[in-house]
Amino acid sequence: MTQLLKRAFEEASKLKETEQDALAGEILAELEAESRWDKSLESSAEMIDQMGRQAIEEFQQHKTTPGGFDKP
Repeated sequence: MTQLLKRAFEEASKLKETEQDALAGEILAELEAESRWDKSLESSAEMIDQMGRQAIEEFQQHKTTPGGFDKP
């Protein structure tokens, strides 16, 4: 555990129990969200790679047109 995290927990331990529980809930929710995000990126990495290869192939075959994300 880092010194900063230890300090944060020491300060949090001075809070009322209800505030400690609220803070713990927020921390756990954030950690869970981060875990879900990581899993989402892992599961979509192959699909993103495939889409990138397809885009390059279409560009090389002159099947693309100049434009941007804001143009239909």
